[in-house]
Amino acid sequence: MKTILSKRRWLLAATAALAASTAVASSQTFAHATDAPGAATGLGPLSGLLPRNHLTVESAIQVDLSTETVRLPLYKGKANGQTVWYVLLDSSDPGLAHDLGVNYAPKLANIAINCAECVQTVTTESPTPAQNPFGPAVVDFQGAPDFSPTRIAVPGPNGFPLATFQPGAVAGPGYSPFIKIAGSNVVYSAPIVATGDGPFDVVHHTNTGDRVLGIHIAGPSAPGQFAESWVDLLFVKGFDAGQPIIYISTDAGQPLTAVLERSTYVPALDRASYNGGDDFLGSARERLFGFINGQTGPDNKNAQGFVNLIKDGHGSEDASAANTALINALRTGGDLLNVFGDFPTLADPRHAQAYSPLWDAQLGQWTDKAIKEGLNTRQIDEVQVFNLAATRPDLITGPGGAPYGSAGVDINCAVIGFTDKAPTANLAQPVPGSQFPPR
Repeated sequence: MKTILSKRRWLLAATAALAASTAVASSQTFAHATDAPGAATGLGPLSGLLPRNHLTVESAIQVDLSTETVRLPLYKGKANGQTVWYVLLDSSDPGLAHDLGVNYAPKLANIAINCAECVQTVTTESPTPAQNPFGPAVVDFQGAPDFSPTRIAVPGPNGFPLATFQPGAVAGPGYSPFIKIAGSNVVYSAPIVATGDGPFDVVHHTNTGDRVLGIHIAGPSAPGQFAESWVDLLFVKGFDAGQPIIYISTDAGQPLTAVLERSTYVPALDRASYNGGDDFLGSARERLFGFINGQTGPDNKNAQGFVNLIKDGHGSEDASAANTALINALRTGGDLLNVFGDFPTLADPRHAQAYSPLWDAQLGQWTDKAIKEGLNTRQIDEVQVFNLAATRPDLITGPGGAPYGSAGVDINCAVIGFTDKAPTANLAQPVPGSQFPPR
């Protein structure tokens, strides 16, 4: 792991710059966020099961808002002779996405541009009828993550920047969460979330992803039936077009990002097409807006960002079903609360179909002026963030005072659904010159 971190020394330098410039300043009732005070305001319902018509990943078995988990079908694979377990989240083909109950993400077709290793080609085995009368075929992967490292996230004096960090999962040779089956050009997001045949460590995550809170491996199917395996994953809260959403973070192209996101560090993704691309030709990415030094506090409705996650979201601890303090902190506003760009439910197909699970992070740092005047408020809409960055550089910049824009950070985060109302349209019109192409 020391080698991994040394290769990313610029990240440490960036966090040091931030430290210098950042001001220290399972219930079944479907309850509403208005019942909870403070930071939970505006996050939608906080308990009960999410209605199925709120899902974008229709194959999800359930979303439990009380435990901050999404239960997804779990599929068996192999990598270098080892058993692996993966989930399906997105597809670049609309028909197959609908058939599989995953997000349609046409931009994934571009992901191998200038980065062949960003997609791994897999094969599927061909079982006999006696071996598999009804069920998925085993997928043979080229590589898998190593979940054995210990995730380290030691808070700094202000929470973030972190004093020490280390990813809890690292891609092995040949691994990418994006796959295509030999003979097909369709790209899927199929991250591996566990390895081996069990038992599975869902407390310290020595053989599971850092967001895995529970695993069920089904036994043999009864005649005429299909016994389904599943995994419970800790989801992430955010916003799109002014509405609260939930998503799953599984992979990142940088070690620090992987630590903050509790995801697998996949170095190849750092070269995925391409930094700052978004809606330009050949891009596989969509924009995400994160905030380094937003407000904090468990009762603060404006809480948001990295410092908030570490201080109020128990960001240094292992996530487990038994760690209810962490789960409740995230549930009531201690999460990153990033703002997403395009989303599958947006009314304009041009925006709905521009969705990608690979997010190009535009990281905002509030200036001392914004903090002193209390203008570092929670943001919930992409266009409003664009307009702010375009018109008020005295309030928000990139990390360390850099110009606002792509920060060279990319994250594989499939959206799961929305908790209150479906995002349909942005809350503002873009100011001239703030975006391209014109909205």
